Amino acid sequence: QAQLVETGGGSVEDGGSLRLSCAASGFVLENYPVAWFRQAPGKEREGVSCINTRDGTTYYTDAVKGRFTISRDNVKNAVYLQMNSLKPEDSGTYYCATDYRCSPPRLQEGATSSGRLIWGQGTQVTVSG
Repeated sequence: QAQLVETGGGSVEDGGSLRLSCAASGFVLENYPVAWFRQAPGKEREGVSCINTRDGTTYYTDAVKGRFTISRDNVKNAVYLQMNSLKPEDSGTYYCATDYRCSPPRLQEGATSSGRLIWGQGTQVTVSG
C-alpha cells in the first residue's frame, strides 16, 4: 500500500527551527515530484514548496523563500523540509504529497487540483510569538 507519513512537527518559539520529514512506503518516491502544503485553521491549504525528480529543482512560495529548504534522500525514500526563522504565521498542519510536476504555477494551484495522488496525514507546526 502506497503511503506517505510526515513527522517532525512540534511547538517552537518565533525564530526557531524544525525539520519535517515525509517518508514513503510501498512505492519509490524518487519517481515523483513532491510538494509540501500547509493549512492554518480556517484557511485553505496552500503550497509551500516542491522538488522535482531528476534535476532536483526546487520552488518556494514567496512567504518562505530564504527560510525553508526542501530536499530529498532517495536512499531513505524521503523528502524533507528544513524550516528556519519560523514565524507565528507559519503555524498550521503541514502535508506532503506526490505530484506530476513541480513548478511555480503548479505550486500555486489549489491543493485539490488533480494529480496529487498520495497525501500524508499531516504534522502540526505551532510557532509562538
